[in-house]
Amino acid sequence: MEDRQPLDHVARIQADWRRERPDVDVTPQGVIGRLHRLAGHLTKELCAVYDRYGLSEGEFDVLCALRRAGEPYERAPGELAVHTMVTTGAMTKRLDRLERAGLVTRRRSDDDQRSRIVALTRPGRELIDRAFTDHMRNERRLLDLLPPSEAEALETLLTSWLARAEPPSPPTGD
Repeated sequence: MEDRQPLDHVARIQADWRRERPDVDVTPQGVIGRLHRLAGHLTKELCAVYDRYGLSEGEFDVLCALRRAGEPYERAPGELAVHTMVTTGAMTKRLDRLERAGLVTRRRSDDDQRSRIVALTRPGRELIDRAFTDHMRNERRLLDLLPPSEAEALETLLTSWLARAEPPSPPTGD
């Protein structure tokens, strides 16, 4: 007798659709539906770490983008928006919150008095260094749910798929 795993949530939905709409190919749900559900689970697990440091996911991204910039840990707001894939309006809200918390400062650019520069403060750098360390520990825990060979194969597949779905981004120097 064959060992069969119970149907997961996505497989049950597919079975329902196959019964109700046998004329429609529902096999894409097997991948897309599971990725969507997994993304929700992963986001919840990742945000738990950000929450421990009093950060939203977006604020964590901003602090990481500044930290990855290297000394003196600063970037223009537009550059931060590109690095974190948000609008400049959303970036302004994040920066306002981070500045009120004393994690970043904003100043006029030395090169162009019309533009601004955002920089990590010492408390901001200390916070993101601790948060990033915990974040990587958390990602390792989540990835360790898979055997190493499966994790490596998944990374290869996702890299290939993303390269086809997303336009290439220019080099950032990070």
